Amino acid sequence: MPDNLPPIGFGQMDLGLADTRPKRVTLSPGATLLRGFALSHIADLWDALAPVLHAAPLRRMLTPGGRQMSVAMTSCGTWGWITDQAGYRYTRTDPTTQAHWPAMPSSFFQLACQSAEAAGFKNFRPNACLINRYEAGTRMTAHQDKDEGDMTQPIVSVSLGLPILFLWGGLHRTTRPHPVLLEHGDVLVWGGKARLHYHGVKPLEEGMHPLTGPTRFNLTFRYVEQAES
Repeated sequence: MPDNLPPIGFGQMDLGLADTRPKRVTLSPGATLLRGFALSHIADLWDALAPVLHAAPLRRMLTPGGRQMSVAMTSCGTWGWITDQAGYRYTRTDPTTQAHWPAMPSSFFQLACQSAEAAGFKNFRPNACLINRYEAGTRMTAHQDKDEGDMTQPIVSVSLGLPILFLWGGLHRTTRPHPVLLEHGDVLVWGGKARLHYHGVKPLEEGMHPLTGPTRFNLTFRYVEQAES
């Protein structure tokens, strides 16, 4: 994509006009952006998020190489994703509290299932939800989600709060990604041929959102088949 082209998602909203953009956008075969799909669920999601964060506080984890991630993370569901010097993996217990991860709220589960089905993936039943909090300047470098064990199940990603530029790449790290604007209430689903595409986000720009303040939250739902013994 030429450098002078705007990211997917910029349009009438930037001009202060009515948003006539399509509600459903195919990024590549198997990857679908559902604009505003979560908006009617926001109140329930936000109410359910607070007790989860109380039980399993957000933390900035260390990569296997010893670098601290800029994004604060936690999990809920049967499995939670962690990273430390022992590697990337899913665990049944939170290493910070030594307790099982909080149960996934029903509002989370229902939205994830509905989103997956709307994108063409029936019978998705997530058992893990990664919760990321972005502050100004934080980012996520290009990576694949491949620790789940079952690559036949999609990933469902829900955006809350400030907008961010998502970078959608290909099956190889060297494939040049194209930017996609993700806004409050947007849901991105990818699976099938797109399941192992590289992806990341550009640094979050400063701003203030009525619900999340100066931050963005991302709820990412997965089905984990193989994890720790």
